[in-house]
Formats: sequence, C-alpha cells, structure tokens
Amino acid sequence: MRLSAKSRFAVAAMIDLALRESSGPVPLNSIGQRLQISLSYLEQLFSKLRQQGLVESTRGPGGGYTLGRSAQLISVADIIRAVEGTRALQADAATEAGEAGWQLTQDLWSGLNSRMMEHLQSIKLLQLCQEQRAKGVPVEERPASRRGIFTQRKSEAPKVTVPNSVFALAGALATKR
Repeated sequence: MRLSAKSRFAVAAMIDLALRESSGPVPLNSIGQRLQISLSYLEQLFSKLRQQGLVESTRGPGGGYTLGRSAQLISVADIIRAVEGTRALQADAATEAGEAGWQLTQDLWSGLNSRMMEHLQSIKLLQLCQEQRAKGVPVEERPASRRGIFTQRKSEAPKVTVPNSVFALAGALATKR
C-alpha cells in the first residue's frame, strides 16, 4: 500500500469541500487558498474525483464543486482509490531482487494491508467534518448567490431637479424675476 502526498491533499480538499458545500458550489481557487495547494494540482485531483463520482462540477459564474454523494457514503478509501488508482490500496508485488524475502513475509504484509483497507473504508467524510467542527475550525458561510452573469441593481427613483414641462419651466423662470 502506498499513500502519497496526493492522497493527503485529496482528503484535505474533500474535507474542505464538505465543510463549505451547504452554501453552494465551492470554487477550486478558494480551496487552494485555504489549503495552500496550487490550482493546477487541485484541478488534476478533482478531475479524478469527478470521474469516480465523488464530486460534481458546476460551470460558469457562481460555479465550483459539490459532493457527488452524501458525505456519509464517501470513505477515505474511496478518495484515495480515486486519486491513486486501484493499485494504491493493494500490497506491492515482489521485485526480482527481493522475491525470496517477499514470499517469507507475504502473509504478514497482506494481512496488514487488508486491516488498513478496512480501517480506511470505515472512516467516512462526514466523521472527519464533524471532528473539524468540534475542533472549532472556522467555516465562513457565504450566502448562496443567484446564478447568472449579472445581478440586477435596485433601482431608485431619479431625483428630479428640472421642470418637467414648458409650463413648469415658465413658472420657475417667472418666480426668479
């Protein structure tokens, strides 16, 4: 089993997304700023997460990412499998140089690998989010904005400072003399 920085970043980004998803789609650049991960790296990770159905994307202004299914149904193993591939959670095969040693300890490593897999499968994204909230991690709530390019401004009645007819103009000029 191999767990890389890619797995760590993917799990952290999914926690961040799950914490903030209630206020609408979360843009990748905001996740990147909070976690200090480059946008291009996040795009690669989220492409793989989207292919596995763990996240959904919304395009356009006000767009971003949301969870593809409930946080209760997403496990840490699902996230790691999505970004690392199915071989990430399997025991490494023996190389020619170490094959004799591999055969002697194969049962040990296979057993350890299956226990780790069971443990990662038992940890749900919802549980990780609840732990972060219990620690007091600040989650700024932005209001869910209306989708669209332009928002209409509230119109105010124009302030009238000029006469609205010829007769009003004549009356205004007559009073000034």
